[in-house]
Amino acid sequence: MTQTTAAPPAGQVNDHVAVARDVVKSYGTGEQAVTALRGVSAAFPRGRFTAIMGPSGSGKSTFLHCMAGLDTVTSGSVLIGDVDITTLSRTRLTKLRRDRLGFVFQSFNLLPMLTAEENIRLTGRLGNRRADREWFAAIVDALGLRERLSHRPGELSGGQQQRVAVARALLTRPEVLFADLPTGNLDSRSGAEVLGFRRRAVDAYGQTVIMVTHDPGAAAHADRVLFLADGMIVHELRSPTIDQVRAVMRRMEG
Repeated sequence: MTQTTAAPPAGQVNDHVAVARDVVKSYGTGEQAVTALRGVSAAFPRGRFTAIMGPSGSGKSTFLHCMAGLDTVTSGSVLIGDVDITTLSRTRLTKLRRDRLGFVFQSFNLLPMLTAEENIRLTGRLGNRRADREWFAAIVDALGLRERLSHRPGELSGGQQQRVAVARALLTRPEVLFADLPTGNLDSRSGAEVLGFRRRAVDAYGQTVIMVTHDPGAAAHADRVLFLADGMIVHELRSPTIDQVRAVMRRMEG
């Protein structure tokens, strides 16, 4: 398998909301250096759902974190829209992440002293932005949280907490929603519900989603799957099925 997904040429972003160009990420120096990403290039179209898969240690989470500005790159560039985030100061990068990106992680990261509604509205309040009332209602109803808004995280199931985290990430209408192993702590039913809503967010609202997962079933919700091995994109599937994803993973791990 060879790397198949290329970024558009410099100056030709087109309708790609996020682009990686020759991204290298190394940790440490000298003989102790470990290279997690080896010149990865990829483009992520607006309003599409991309899953990222690969064996343990393949660099998939590192790639996601570099794309989201949560980790720095050693070389190469990452664009969100027409902004190269690798050139931004820490302050400007923090503002861009707050204003333009959404994040959902396996650990949920909800504040235990706040209600579900307060957790959902938190990011908007930190950015001094009032959420659109109709959009808030649409998200809450689509995720089945209307009857849980006054509950604190400790009073919610794992699936409900994850749905709160998804609602919080989507409330500010981010240009890209980044998700790292977002269903890893959920039972199969709850995970399917969250993935189903994420699929609807792409189809109905034009949301862009980039998700790291190790679950072929989760990846099959995506429009395409990028497979990483040894810090490089080695294969791509479009309109994937579970069986196709499993077959590629078996070849990579065999």
